[in-house]
Amino acid sequence: MALTTRRRALTTFGAALAGAVALPATQAWAGGGHHGPRPLRRAHAHNDYEHPRPLYDALDHRFGSVEADIYLVGDQLLVAHDPVDLDPTRTLESLYLEPLAARVRANRGSVYRGYREPLQLLVDIKTEGASTYLELDRHLRRHRHLFTTYAHGRVHPGPVTAVISGDRAARAPMEAQTVRRAFYDGRLSDLGTAAPASFVPLISDNWTLNFSWLGDGPFPAAEREKLRGIIAAAHGRRQKVRFWATPDLAGPARDALWGELLAADVDYLNTDDLAGLESFLDAHRA
Repeated sequence: MALTTRRRALTTFGAALAGAVALPATQAWAGGGHHGPRPLRRAHAHNDYEHPRPLYDALDHRFGSVEADIYLVGDQLLVAHDPVDLDPTRTLESLYLEPLAARVRANRGSVYRGYREPLQLLVDIKTEGASTYLELDRHLRRHRHLFTTYAHGRVHPGPVTAVISGDRAARAPMEAQTVRRAFYDGRLSDLGTAAPASFVPLISDNWTLNFSWLGDGPFPAAEREKLRGIIAAAHGRRQKVRFWATPDLAGPARDALWGELLAADVDYLNTDDLAGLESFLDAHRA
């Protein structure tokens, strides 16, 4: 790919986050050199750190998004689902930031060789949001060339886009920054508000609090219309959508629900079953 074309592709991504025209959903972000396996941009590894090889298992299955829960303990950001599982050797730095930096160096500037769309790193804050975010920001600044950055009104794409979820007190210090290496994970209540995609590029919410259907029987027409309305509203503002608490037990109900999510153009499918979602998306060429 010519250098000017590559620059144009990167500029388009930044514009998409900032609220300009997004690329078509099926377009790959091609870089120079050899292309590796096609990443699955819709695949989100929920509680990724609970897999035998955090991050690496998700990347082996070509996932486009991974999730890590963090606790602030002293000046360390420890990765765990519950406080009882905290282990001082399992830090965000050692499990995610350092391996991602090494992989990007090896792949000449991208997480997946030959594809320039950023990997999403969803960081779910489990301790007090403001203080935890400020420590996280210090960690992200150590890898300043790794992360998509918002600076003085513009978005500059990087190999990894960090999105902050969890404790909502993180929002205030993030909004106060003129330079950020992270973005905010909104809720359905944020749809239609003044928050732009350059601050809230992702809308996430609990499926079971918004829909009754769990994949058994037909999808109620009113709920299908509601889902598609949510997606249309978010995409109209250049925001992506993810639901958590969707059925994750392999079987017809999960496949039916995933199929409806794909048909509605939901951006991320949430799972703990890496191989299962990989097979599903490959079968549907999604």
